[in-house]
Amino acid sequence: MIRSELILRIAAQNPHLYAKDVEAIVAAILDRVAEALAAGGRVELRDFGTFCVRVRDGRGGRNLGTGARLVVRAKAHIHFRPGKSMRSRINPEEAESLRRSTAPHGSPGRS
Repeated sequence: MIRSELILRIAAQNPHLYAKDVEAIVAAILDRVAEALAAGGRVELRDFGTFCVRVRDGRGGRNLGTGARLVVRAKAHIHFRPGKSMRSRINPEEAESLRRSTAPHGSPGRS
């Protein structure tokens, strides 16, 4: 899904809102997420997931075309960890097996 599809879907689900208002809301949310990550913060959206910034250390590398050695500088990247609800939506069989494995076995107090 791309941004414009998200805006159209939200506008369709909320007919009392104008598409321009929905577009402004989506832009404000995404801008705030980007600002928080740029400041080195962490963004947690319950039942969806968590975004955070991690730094990859610098390392040595090699130019595959010439074979020359080069230095790859340290850089930051965005890491996303899906929430429990999101993982179970994507992998329903995993969620079902987890439910079965945590279910109580037999009645309590009996051996």
